[in-house]
Amino acid sequence: MINRQQAWELLNEHVKTKNLIKHCLATEAVMRDLANYFGEDEETWGLAGLLHDLDYEYTKNTPEEHGLKTVELLGDLVSQEIKNAILAHSGKKSRDTLIEKAIYAADPTTGFIVAAALIKPEKKLESIDVQFLLKRFKEKSFARGANRDQMASCEKFGLSLEKFYEIALNAMKKISKELGL
Repeated sequence: MINRQQAWELLNEHVKTKNLIKHCLATEAVMRDLANYFGEDEETWGLAGLLHDLDYEYTKNTPEEHGLKTVELLGDLVSQEIKNAILAHSGKKSRDTLIEKAIYAADPTTGFIVAAALIKPEKKLESIDVQFLLKRFKEKSFARGANRDQMASCEKFGLSLEKFYEIALNAMKKISKELGL
């Protein structure tokens, strides 16, 4: 299996959009902290988060291929568990395992948290808290692209939305410099 550095290099080879790279970094951070919370393998979960949108720039106009192309690009560089998580996040496989359920919920959450930070004058993650996120969650006009049902699916793996947001926000705050927030 590839290591984190090799995965980072692969991501930068296939993804040229700075904000998409930041999204992948944020998803990696959230997945690592979720792995720690659940006592799962942080490296596996982190790689799934980092690589989940590896094919996005190739498939943005053909969403039916999103995830499938990533698995093809990865070949046998990663475990089947990581490939399954990537397929599950894009709806190409049922979400059966904890990692598959977690990445599905984490994916839109990172963008939602970024959007929440960007409406604050400071445009910093430190400016927001979980209560702010929960309030914005109820505002359907805020961050419309962040699927509320997908985020709320955290309850299917044992986390309240509040606890899920706490873990995700804290994870992203740890890498706020890399995220520019």
